[in-house]
Amino acid sequence: MAAIAWSLRGSSKLANVYSVFSLETSRSPVILAAVCSPMRQQKRFMSKPLQGRTVRIGCASGFWGDSVLAAPQLVRDGEINYLVSDYLSEITMSLLTAAKRKSPTMGYAPDFIQAVMKPLIKPIKQKGIRVVSNAGGINPHECANALLAVAKEANIDLKVAVITGDDLMGDADKLKQAGIKDMDGGQDFPSNIVSMNAYIGALPIARALELGADVVVTGRCVDSALVLGPLMHEFGWKANDYDLLASGSLIGHLIECGAQCTGGIFTDWQTVQDWDNIGYPVAECAEDGKFILSKPPNTGGLVSPSTVAEQLVYELGDPAQYILPDVTCDFTQVRLQGLIGYDGGAVLVQGAIGEPATDSYKVCATYADGFRATAVCPVGGPFASLKARKTGEALLKRTRRMFEALKLDDYTRNSYPGVGF
Repeated sequence: MAAIAWSLRGSSKLANVYSVFSLETSRSPVILAAVCSPMRQQKRFMSKPLQGRTVRIGCASGFWGDSVLAAPQLVRDGEINYLVSDYLSEITMSLLTAAKRKSPTMGYAPDFIQAVMKPLIKPIKQKGIRVVSNAGGINPHECANALLAVAKEANIDLKVAVITGDDLMGDADKLKQAGIKDMDGGQDFPSNIVSMNAYIGALPIARALELGADVVVTGRCVDSALVLGPLMHEFGWKANDYDLLASGSLIGHLIECGAQCTGGIFTDWQTVQDWDNIGYPVAECAEDGKFILSKPPNTGGLVSPSTVAEQLVYELGDPAQYILPDVTCDFTQVRLQGLIGYDGGAVLVQGAIGEPATDSYKVCATYADGFRATAVCPVGGPFASLKARKTGEALLKRTRRMFEALKLDDYTRNSYPGVGF
């Protein structure tokens, strides 16, 4: 599959929760981080850095196929109020589309049902943890049906909200006729679209929680909305509280990739302990937008200003204008300050600035564009490099004969690089 993205202007209602909840527009930001020295951190934070009531949010998944150990860890030891999980990437939307074509009851992330909710539904309910996930993919209603079946089997009363409105396949012909082009490369609108979804925001999530949902299942939304929605609900943040919305979006941006911000892909990886038991992120959030990023006790990994700063600039683009559906964020004044007294480290984060959202939504469409195959063939012994090149040439010739027999087109590109020559 291939993907094409563009901005869709002029729509003010793209999201619905049970066909009633509506969504506003969105915007974008930029990033720099100030890292304080350890001595300064110790002197400054002997008192409690957050004031008033706080909400704790843990993220158990950064992608479809993330560790099944994350959710049990957070539910058991994270002392969380909300469990969020992000399953969707652009390629994931293509894969889920293919799954739905095979079976109309598929098209969502089954891991969410089988690896998270089914084994954990009782402790989640007992502890009053609310769950927000984009596991619905391109078929959120069937995801909700599967979840309700699990709840019924466990004899658990569960209120499930479904957020829809991101699927724009019904508008494909209209958008093509409007001359929509790819926002980056300028390519024409493809003729063989298989999925097309708008990146919706946090407002419908907040509304679903306001109406009493225990679990909110969405289709395509921006990753940070999974966190911003609960915070808007808990603290009563309004759609024009731009600095607060930027802070909530920053929280979501930092934890949405799971263990990436707790040392999972840290540049100085040698300083990160116990990868086999890495801790997943927990954000303790205050009403004024400040938050502490940490992980459950007795877990591996590392939370430091450096690990958080690396995630801060991840997939960011312009840090002064990070455009989201709910707010345009400026992250250039964000401050990261390490805290003492936390098992595995903790970081106080503050300083996000928000501006009004744009009048556009980002839309991603995927389309069929052939196949890509990769093979790895180990070759050893004398003259291994010559043997490897000859093997590569033979594989290409052999498969080309097979293509010819099947009346298939030739490769558009090929490569057989040697590693270790």
